[in-house]
Amino acid sequence: QVQLVESGGGLVQAGGSLRLSCAASGNEFGIHEMGWYRQAPGKQRELVAVITSGRSPRYADSVKGRFTISRDNAANTVTLQMNSLKPEDTAVYFCNADFYSPYGGLQGYWGQGTQVTVSS
Repeated sequence: QVQLVESGGGLVQAGGSLRLSCAASGNEFGIHEMGWYRQAPGKQRELVAVITSGRSPRYADSVKGRFTISRDNAANTVTLQMNSLKPEDTAVYFCNADFYSPYGGLQGYWGQGTQVTVSS
């Protein structure tokens, strides 16, 4: 059974830092892409940062230069270091992983979400 277990998040003042981690388990065929999405109240879920197994990252323009995503392929973990946080970064952050399916293609899974709140 595939599981994505998130940790980190919380409340921080503007300008501060937080670190999110996500550990994936339950699939022996490997993971293509892992990353983080977020959803603020009344808004659609949006990409924050993702990284492939080859460690090629992609970032939303709004977080470039402030957030850094990293990945440990052996441990199936992905980490998001968030610096210079702004109130507009406040959202529920969701871990996402695209697993290789034994039947071909990819199958996506989501974590339960973790709240990040940035006070002004």
